[in-house]
Amino acid sequence: MSLLTKAAVTDKGAVLLGRYVACDAHDDSRPLRVVTHAHADHLIGIEKSLRKCEKVVMTTATRDLINVIRSPLLLMGGFVETLDYGKTIQHESERITFFRADHILGAAQVLVEDEEGNRIVYTGDFRIDETPVLDTDVLVIEATYGSPTCKRPFNKDVKNLLIDTVAKGLKHGVVYVFGYHGKLQEVMEILHRANLKVLFIASEKVFQVSKICETHGMRLGRLMHSEEKEGKQLLETNAPCIAFYHMGSKGKIRGGFRVTVSGWEFNSPCREIGDEEFVIALSDHSDFEGLMEYVRKSKPRLVIADNFREGYAETFAREIRNRLGISATALPK
Repeated sequence: MSLLTKAAVTDKGAVLLGRYVACDAHDDSRPLRVVTHAHADHLIGIEKSLRKCEKVVMTTATRDLINVIRSPLLLMGGFVETLDYGKTIQHESERITFFRADHILGAAQVLVEDEEGNRIVYTGDFRIDETPVLDTDVLVIEATYGSPTCKRPFNKDVKNLLIDTVAKGLKHGVVYVFGYHGKLQEVMEILHRANLKVLFIASEKVFQVSKICETHGMRLGRLMHSEEKEGKQLLETNAPCIAFYHMGSKGKIRGGFRVTVSGWEFNSPCREIGDEEFVIALSDHSDFEGLMEYVRKSKPRLVIADNFREGYAETFAREIRNRLGISATALPK
C-alpha cells in the first residue's frame, strides 16, 4: 500500500494518521481524535469530536489547560482519555503513543504504528531543543518557519537579552509583557530563574493558565492577579513589577515599558519598535534549520508538511526534496 495512504492533512485541518486517528481537527471518518496541545488552531472542531468520536485523547496538562482557556464544561461533552508521554493505547490493529514536544506545557508528538509495521508520526508544533526525534516511515511535520529565510542564528542570546531588557525597563516602573498562552509562562519561568526580585502580575486568563502550569511543575515566581488590591496599586502607581497580558490585549494597554515576545523575528534577537517598546525573538517553534534537523534525524521515507496552518509548507517540502532527497509534499494542496 502506498505510503501516501498512511497519512494526510485535510482541507479542514485534520491530520490523519493510519486508519483511525485524526489530530488537531475533526474528521467524520475517524473514531479517535487527538489534541496535541491547547492552542486554538489545534482545537478545531473539538465540540464535534466530543459528540461524534469514540474518544478524544490528550495529555493531562492539555486537558487542564483547555478547562481554563475554554471552559471546564467543554470536555464534559464527550469521552476524554488522557495519555502520558511514552504510554500507548491500542485501537483495533493500531497502537498510538505520545512523546513530548518542546512547545507549550502538555504538547505531544503522536506515533501511530500499524499492522504492517509502519511508523507514522505527527510532530505537532515543536522546538527542536528538547524534542525527541522519532524514527518514522511517514512524517507529518509542522512548517511554521519552513522557509530558508526563517533562520535564527542568535538562539542562545535571546533569554539573556530578555532578562536584560526587562531589568532595564524595571528602572522606569511597570514592564508590560505581551505574548500567547504557554509562551508567557515560559517568560515567567525565565525571569523567575534570573532572580528578578519584583512581583509578577497577570490578567485573569493568564493568571489561571499560570496556576495550571504551576500544578504541572513550572516555577513562575511570585504571581498576583491584576485585580487584587496590591497588584492594582502597583500598576496604578507605575511601581516596578512585571505585568503579563495575552497578545489579544495589547491594544487595550496604553503606555508603559512594553515587551512583546514573538517568533517572527529573524534579523535581530531584539528590535526596538517605539519609545520604550521592544520585540524579543523568543519562539516556541523550530526555525528552518530545526525543522530540517528533525527530518534529517527522523529518516522518513515520506514527509507531509502541514499546509493548513500558518507557515511555509510548500517551500519546506521543496527544500526537503532538494536538500535531503526525501519524498515530500505539502497537504492540503
